[in-house]
Amino acid sequence: MKNSEVSILLVDDDAPFRHVLAGELRRLGYQVSTAASGEEALSRATDSEPQVVLLDLRLPGMDGIEVLKRMRDASLSGEVIMLTGHGSIDTAIESIRIGAFDYVVKPCPLDEIELRIQRAVERRMLRNRASLLERGLTPPDLGSSFVGGSPEFQRLLSLIERVAPSDSTVLITGETGSGKERVAKLIHARSPRRFSPFVVVDCAALQESLLQNELFGHERGAFTGADRAKPGLFEVAQHGTIFLDEIGEISPATQVKLLRVLDSSTFRHVGGTAEVHVDVRVLAATNRDLPAMVRQGAFRQDLFYRLSTITVEIAPLRERGDDVERLAQYFASTLSERFQCQRSISHAAIQLLRAHTWPGNVRELRHAIEAAMIVCDGPEILPEHLPPAVRRPAAVGSAAARLDGDRIQTLEEMEAAQIRRALEVADGHRGNAAKMLGISERNLYRKLRDHRLM
Repeated sequence: MKNSEVSILLVDDDAPFRHVLAGELRRLGYQVSTAASGEEALSRATDSEPQVVLLDLRLPGMDGIEVLKRMRDASLSGEVIMLTGHGSIDTAIESIRIGAFDYVVKPCPLDEIELRIQRAVERRMLRNRASLLERGLTPPDLGSSFVGGSPEFQRLLSLIERVAPSDSTVLITGETGSGKERVAKLIHARSPRRFSPFVVVDCAALQESLLQNELFGHERGAFTGADRAKPGLFEVAQHGTIFLDEIGEISPATQVKLLRVLDSSTFRHVGGTAEVHVDVRVLAATNRDLPAMVRQGAFRQDLFYRLSTITVEIAPLRERGDDVERLAQYFASTLSERFQCQRSISHAAIQLLRAHTWPGNVRELRHAIEAAMIVCDGPEILPEHLPPAVRRPAAVGSAAARLDGDRIQTLEEMEAAQIRRALEVADGHRGNAAKMLGISERNLYRKLRDHRLM
């Protein structure tokens, strides 16, 4: 930060000293204001909130310690450097315990004062950065964006309200695009941990060794290239919530380590021997059939029981009746604000939206409305503005709803057909196809193997 961007409040009752030091600091480019008493200092600090306060310990009336206490009580963010004489060093040290950044003994060379100022500015910037990161890890309450009136949706909201205040582990299940992460964020936002971090881990996006490193951190020298220690995401989420998305994708080795964290709230860094204790609530989500995976031996039964203390199941969009129309209207309204336009959805387009099976659920619906908003050049979204998969549902696969006469297509067959359709639209590019389907590329590879499409 340039000196000209740093504001300083100099508080000292010695007029000659105050005048000289203020002049020298201004010569160095700082923005400097002055005060001769504690009362004046508090008034100026409240009005202008300087980044650094040079505060004399001995002032007439209200002394420097009292001024410091009142600044902290008022939550003023400036870093305070105490100015003291040789006879008051013990008091100056005590001021650091109260909240001062540092102290200097008068008379003090100008270059030493400037060094302390620069360090104070650096600490303030680090504190602000940490605050921004913490706020970024603390999602807002998204309750107002949960739209629906169907019985299934109302039961979901009711369960969230009961589950959120507890500290129990929650397993959130539902199809791809149904909103599992949003449910996890709402549970966190309605919990006592809402002011602490909410950390998302995409378990399907990382290889086993990388996932363990991200979750549990590592010690310096744990592997080639580990030139410094790194905390794990469980530590980043301390006192908050960690959300393990796609939990069905983790390896047996990671399952063992995760079970230990859930049972004892302790783990070890990769390459470490010391026990690390954490206070973290765990939420997990999957679109896979974990009980079936347990029966097949692909997922630990004890871990499944530990994760599913409470299970929150999100109904697929096709089972939520009029919620398709409610959500479509909501997305059209919010996107109109974003695109600075006003577009409604025609009755004919609504009918097509209601007829679609929405294998990609709410995520697919939102993307369909966004695409329609972009290509529409009038005040109303018409059927021709909707994506081809919504306009011509029979085009997905060789027969959208039926195979071999009147036989209803299974969900597995529909998923395979949707994957083939996405690959066709993406000209075979698997990364782009995965984005269209709202899943990770690793998850797409697994589904391609499961459906024998590769």
